[in-house]
Amino acid sequence: MTTFPSRPTSTYAPAAPGTPRPEHPRPSFVRADWLNLNGTWEFARDPGDSGLERGLLDAPLPERITVPFCPESELSGIGDTDFHHAVWYRRRVRIPAEWAGRRTLLHFGAVDHDATVWVDGVEVARHSGGFTSFTADLGDVVRAGEEAVVVVRARDAAHGPQARGKQSTRYENHSCLYTRTTGIWQTVWLEPVAPVHFGRPRITPDLGGGCFHLELPLAGRRAGHTVRARLADERGTAAEASARADLDLAPRLVLPVPEDRRRPWCPEDPHLYEVVLELVAADGTVVDTATCTAGLRSVTLDGKRVLLNGRPVFQRLVLDQGWYPDGLMTAPDDAALVRDIELSLAAGFNGARLHQKVFEERFLHHADRLGYLVWGEFGDWGASERPVGEDNQQPTAGFVAQWLEAVERDYSHPSVVGWCPLNETRQLLTDRTAVLDDVTRAMFLATKAHDTSRPVLDASGYAHRVPEADVYDAHCYEQDPEAFRALMGGLESDEPFVNPQDETPGVVWSVPYRGQPYFCSEFGGIWWNPEEVEITGDDRDVSWGYGRRPRDEEEFHRRFEGLTGVLLEDRHMFGYCYTQLTDVFQEQNGIYRFDRSPKLDVARVRAAQQRSAAFETEGP
Repeated sequence: MTTFPSRPTSTYAPAAPGTPRPEHPRPSFVRADWLNLNGTWEFARDPGDSGLERGLLDAPLPERITVPFCPESELSGIGDTDFHHAVWYRRRVRIPAEWAGRRTLLHFGAVDHDATVWVDGVEVARHSGGFTSFTADLGDVVRAGEEAVVVVRARDAAHGPQARGKQSTRYENHSCLYTRTTGIWQTVWLEPVAPVHFGRPRITPDLGGGCFHLELPLAGRRAGHTVRARLADERGTAAEASARADLDLAPRLVLPVPEDRRRPWCPEDPHLYEVVLELVAADGTVVDTATCTAGLRSVTLDGKRVLLNGRPVFQRLVLDQGWYPDGLMTAPDDAALVRDIELSLAAGFNGARLHQKVFEERFLHHADRLGYLVWGEFGDWGASERPVGEDNQQPTAGFVAQWLEAVERDYSHPSVVGWCPLNETRQLLTDRTAVLDDVTRAMFLATKAHDTSRPVLDASGYAHRVPEADVYDAHCYEQDPEAFRALMGGLESDEPFVNPQDETPGVVWSVPYRGQPYFCSEFGGIWWNPEEVEITGDDRDVSWGYGRRPRDEEEFHRRFEGLTGVLLEDRHMFGYCYTQLTDVFQEQNGIYRFDRSPKLDVARVRAAQQRSAAFETEGP
């Protein structure tokens, strides 16, 4: 792992002893000074969403909750899994006196779903969307050395179009839907900044040019200001660049990497560079500085191939839903994030679809360090509450806004090799333009406009509505390897399997395939729980997976080897995604149990996947 010559350090402890999730929540863009606000907050349930009228904004709240865990989770200390139409949080904080002369930013990693934030009774932020980060500038409300009261109200509708991901709209868990998350579920923290300071930088690797392109948005402008950047590796400074900061909204720099210092980021060698940013005043004073990480890698398309650094790398992906027994969508600690990646790698996967959830940024930080390929995805389920028809999907404009917030946050992570804003948008394709058509196209085009360096899949599995999408895919849970081979065998003749051929033949959900790179982005899901191997029936609210349960573990392995073999042997298939990494509540089709303990011979799972892939050895 890369060791850097320097990292920013604070003059005081940013997190008190015993603070849950004490680590820096934004490791790819770090300033020295920050303050973690996780821990005990006052809390109130507001089932009638009448709290504002009842005076909760100005009153002490009756309960206590442990932030950043949601009230439905055990780790929150509440553990109430009923619907919460509104909840309230309250905490008194002191702004460190050492921050004098700077503005204080209040950051929220994620609040589900609609959040309003007040500080000392003044509204400082509103945000809609349960998966993405937002920030409130407190500079005009509270000064360094003063105390302030932070109040948060989170609203979470039980029904209606809303990006929920895998959260159940019934009281109970069922099928592949799980316990809800309401309110704060990622780290809350403070950060001091100069009146003119860096926004989140965009770092684009240029492997062909041997350099990094930096786009440095600034909050404010001062005549004579300059931006500087320094690129470093374990040998020290490799490149430096600077530019005037008073001419452009977002100054741009190029950091050329000397040829003898170029190490492309890849799964075998996930080398990261350090990028140190400085904003310098006309008198030479450094008014803002931050440290970032960057990986030099490329993703490109060549016919049916997706190439990493110019070479075919078969993507052995696993579906990772990012749920935990005690924290639900919030990992209990940072080590749990690392462990999930390590468990996946141990089973022979080299990456994951981050499924129906925008994972917290520290997960991507660890993926960067460990050489783990990921497809960024949005938790779009919740757009349809009607049977499949001609216009059952009703995603809103908010889906587009929230997705772009996710892309902006995660843009600079080299582990992200593709984007997919939608998943399994079941709806008939007709000759009339539906809401789904417009929103799918909007999300695709917005992603392409925002990021020209990665491929974009318009919707995973179905319904494909963008003919020019970079990638095409399908989901297929056929359990018999030979029947699976017959279904997936048409890619050679440009007639691949397209959903819903296996469910309702003759029904059309998607625009036709046009020769793009193709992969089976969900398959397997083999239903296996060794403790319940004798149970029969199909009560999907209690235990379920796909197809008939194997009679024993040997049958599981034969099925797994057969299904993965079909895809590994197809020279036109650039990858696959197996369902799934762990069991999640009643969905018992993981390689590991929900508590991450092994339930299979993982070495045998790994051996099945480490067979050579025709995509890498034969080519199209």
